[in-house]
Amino acid sequence: MGLASSLASLADGTLPKSFEGLKSHIDNEWIRSALTKNGVATVRRRKLPAEQVVWLAVGIALYRDRPIPEVVSRLDLVLPDENGKRQGITNGAIVEARNRVGAEPLEDLFHTTSRHWALESAGRHKWRGLMVLGGDGTMMRVPDTSENREAFGLPPSSSSRKSSGYPQIRAVGLMVLRSHLLLDFAFTGCRTGELALAQPLIERVPDHSIIIPDRYFVNHLLWHKIRVTGQERHWLVRARSNSKWRVIKRLGRGDDLVEIKFPRALRHEHPELPETFLARAVRYRRKGFQQRILLTSLLDPEQYPASEIAALYHERWELELGFDEIKTEMLEREESIRSEAPERVRQEVWGLAVAYNLVRREMEAAASQWGVAPRRMSFGFSLRAIRDLFLWAATASPGSLPKMLKGLRLELRHFILPPRRSERRYPRHVKIKMSGYARNDKHPR
Repeated sequence: MGLASSLASLADGTLPKSFEGLKSHIDNEWIRSALTKNGVATVRRRKLPAEQVVWLAVGIALYRDRPIPEVVSRLDLVLPDENGKRQGITNGAIVEARNRVGAEPLEDLFHTTSRHWALESAGRHKWRGLMVLGGDGTMMRVPDTSENREAFGLPPSSSSRKSSGYPQIRAVGLMVLRSHLLLDFAFTGCRTGELALAQPLIERVPDHSIIIPDRYFVNHLLWHKIRVTGQERHWLVRARSNSKWRVIKRLGRGDDLVEIKFPRALRHEHPELPETFLARAVRYRRKGFQQRILLTSLLDPEQYPASEIAALYHERWELELGFDEIKTEMLEREESIRSEAPERVRQEVWGLAVAYNLVRREMEAAASQWGVAPRRMSFGFSLRAIRDLFLWAATASPGSLPKMLKGLRLELRHFILPPRRSERRYPRHVKIKMSGYARNDKHPR
């Protein structure tokens, strides 16, 4: 019995909620809807139909160390023939199947699943009634082909090397900081600026939430839109050294209500803007660090104490850890993306985002069962345990799955990390791998 049919049996409502399997988190109707919406639903019987290609994209992300044909085989994604016998499939047929499906169904599936999973998770881990979100960006390498160079571009490098050796994509994400689930995600070529890519995501933050973006996401218009649209949408950001404001009122020690002017050029472009907007400036100092200033739209000092705001800001680092989980654990620090054509690159990245949330979803369920915060679960160990479950489920009978899933939750209990020690310090260091060979500027392809 294949992965699709065996794990789908867990979604029929006959099993206890605590035994729901990985695939039962994804409603089959979500996959069918994504395929139908983009006009790629399977009409005739194929060895590798569109529904299985969607799970192949997830499998590629989960099994970075396995060749793609082996992923197809080990997960038993190829449909049997008319006599029920197992069929083989060529590498070329796998590529054709992936090309037929494209990237859009995986993108739609990510947004559908994130609306259900991440919003539910954010609602379970609120801070003073607000969902805690983070926003930041990262870069990923893709294979060095002429098509990928044209589609995604080469980032600039030092003057001696002129440009990077690999095309890269720029990705930004909104993450539920207390469970690491991605709420929103976008990526494009490396020539697009991070703020330009992040702005539409930040504008879509849900009501009753606070977003903690990277300190370089400084945009007065964006801050204004977040605050005046929707209900209880707030932002918290570290002030830059050249930030200017006028103190309106002292709210407490190191806590001021301030007035910030919109830049003149911005008001000329958007005449509907007022001359100024109110914010709150919170000053604090941690041992071993210089004083920092935070700016936020949380104006009420009684409802939102300054000391808690300072502590909340440092949860922004959870997003960095989330990106590290994707690039270090899931992609194993190798040349990140395997696909050599731009559309399959996009399909693979969206599959990676779905797979990451799928793993994090199961980790959150295990954390809830054992009464710990989701951030206390070891991602690396959990990922390896879940990989094993997928392989077992591909050949197991439906009746044995509840026992397997119960065993998975019991196994994840041993991957609970000790509480973090906030007094430890790890200054950032950048190490560049050097090469003794002269750069060959001629593209080999």
